[in-house]
Parts: sequence; C-alpha cells; structure tokens
Amino acid sequence: MSPFLDLPPLSAATFAAIEDQVAALLHTTADVIVTQGEALLPLEAAIRGAAHPGSTALNIVTGPYGQTFGNWLRDCGATVVDLAVPFDSAVTAGQVAEALAAHPAIDFVSLVHAEAATGNTNPVAEIAGVVREHGALLMLDAVASVAAEPLLTDAWGVDLCVIGGQKAMGGPAGVSAVSVSGRAWERIAANPAAPRRSYLSLLDWKERWTDAGRAVLPHAPAQLEMLALGACLDRIAAAGLPTVIARHRAAAAATRAGVRVLDTVTPFVPDDAHAAPVATTLRTPADLSAAGLAAELLRLDPALPVQPGGGALAGSMLRVNHYGTAASVDTVRATLTALGSALGTDPAAALKAADTAWEAAAHASA
Repeated sequence: MSPFLDLPPLSAATFAAIEDQVAALLHTTADVIVTQGEALLPLEAAIRGAAHPGSTALNIVTGPYGQTFGNWLRDCGATVVDLAVPFDSAVTAGQVAEALAAHPAIDFVSLVHAEAATGNTNPVAEIAGVVREHGALLMLDAVASVAAEPLLTDAWGVDLCVIGGQKAMGGPAGVSAVSVSGRAWERIAANPAAPRRSYLSLLDWKERWTDAGRAVLPHAPAQLEMLALGACLDRIAAAGLPTVIARHRAAAAATRAGVRVLDTVTPFVPDDAHAAPVATTLRTPADLSAAGLAAELLRLDPALPVQPGGGALAGSMLRVNHYGTAASVDTVRATLTALGSALGTDPAAALKAADTAWEAAAHASA
C-alpha cells in the first residue's frame, strides 16, 4: 500500500507554514492565501474581487493570458482599456504611462510578468512604479516567472501577485497562491460585487482563515498537492533562490545561442532582453510545421521538454520549456542534439555555442 494513503490530515499549522514559505519566496509581508486549484483560480478571484461596474481597468496584453483577463474584467462590468503589443516583444513602462495619462480613470492594471506561451517577459519593476504613481492597483500574473526571474512583490508595489507551482518552481499544478496588499483588501472589501461565500471569494479566506488566526482550515485542503508544494519550496530554499533563477537564465541563454547557430529555426522573441527564462519559443519556417517538428523531437527523445505553440501558433512556434529540473545544461544539450538531427544539421557548433552561453550566464550570476 502506498504510504501516501496513510497520511494524517494536513494541519492548519502546516498549511500556514507553507503560506509563510510562499511569502518569503515572493519577498512580501502581505497576506498570502494558498488556493486549492490551478492558478486560474486566484487570477479570476483577484479580478472579480477588485473589478466592478464603474471601475476602469488597463489590461496589458502581451500574450493569451492578457486576453483572458480582459474577458473577465468586461464580465465584471468594468470599462477596459487594452494595451496590446506584438507577442514577440515586451510592453514598456513608457507605453503604460501613456495609456494611464490618456485614461486617468484607470484604477486597476492587469499584467503578466512572463508569458510561457509566447516566451516574452515584461519589465515589472518599471511598470509597477508608473502604476503606483498613478494610484491604481496592480495585479501581476507571476505564474511563469516565479523562481525563474526576480520577483520583489513589496519593493515593486505589486498589490495582487499570483503564482503557481508547476512551471519554474518544478512543483504541483493543483495548488496556487496570491499575495494581497492592504490596498487591495480595502478595494475588495468595498466592492459590493466581489464574490462572497464562493470558491472565488478571497474575502472568505481572509475572514475565515487569515483574520481568524489561521487556526482552523475553512475547507478540506488538497493534501498531496499541498505537501508537494511544501517539498518544492523546501527544495528551492535548499538550493538558494538566486541559484535557481540563475539556472533558468542560463538554460534560456544557452538554448537561444545554440538555436541561432542551427539557423533553420529562430527565436520567436528576437530581443534577448524581452525573452523569458522559463521557456524559449522558436519560430519555424513556413515549410516546416512546428507541430510536426515537436512530434519528431519527442520520437527521438520522449523526455525532451518541447511542445508546439498553442492555437494559431501550433504550426509556426516550437516551445522549449525550462521548467524546474529541465533548466539544466544536459537538457539543453539533448534538445539541441535532437533539433540538429530532426533538421539534418550537425549540432556540434550549436552545442559549443550553448556551452559557452551557459558558462557566461552562470558567471554573470555568480
């Protein structure tokens, strides 16, 4: 019999300790709520808690999740201003400042830190400063960036920061978390349309759990997922967060360097400064199907962390994930070797370029 079938019930103290570990990971002293579901749960809960008829939201769209946030905001009755940029680039603080100046009523801003689906990342520190100066709340989707990039929630002034464990953290997908600033709690509490007595209610968690001293869990927790999240946080703490971040940066830099030598496929995000460390996306030429290339790579090595792009990008984008333990030099080399084989190209030069880039990135982070 599996030992996991005989576990004692997860205690409130253990649950609270995991929340405290998440807070440390996010560099925040704000309340942290670990939600019992995939990260779309706290993302939707944050939007439905803060947005309402009469509010105006700036929705920054740099990938598919920004499009989803806009739909939720409109469903809440908010007036939505979309700031969209090409999916192969990043938004700038200047563009955000211009949008805020053109629409002074904006009181809520939604932003994705890193888009794993498109491989880009946004300069949150600069954008957050502009948003805070305007006086709006900032909700940040950091699901793909946490543990792959610096995430300084309090120092940057992020009011609602949502993470999931399944990407760079290398943990479970079934639990997620959100940090909530004092300003955000005030906004949600004052919103008559905010969910109450609902699975989407952050206020329920605050009233029945956080404000009640975190002594009695209000719901039966997802025990195995919570234990997996705790183990994942322990692993990151043991390695050191800077080391984990450096590993993801090195994996992305090495993959991009090797691919540029292979030449047939090219980085989907051309500017290195706009590229996310959690996943490297590649553009395939018109005569090469990304879905077919992904299938061939997985035939050569079923363990490779590759997949075609989603939706309309399935034919033209190949995604190389650097999630958790996949952010390793061995995985990068295996991926480039398989790419060379699938493309009919000797990968030796690409591997040399990748090794050089890995060493340079590791040295820069030391």
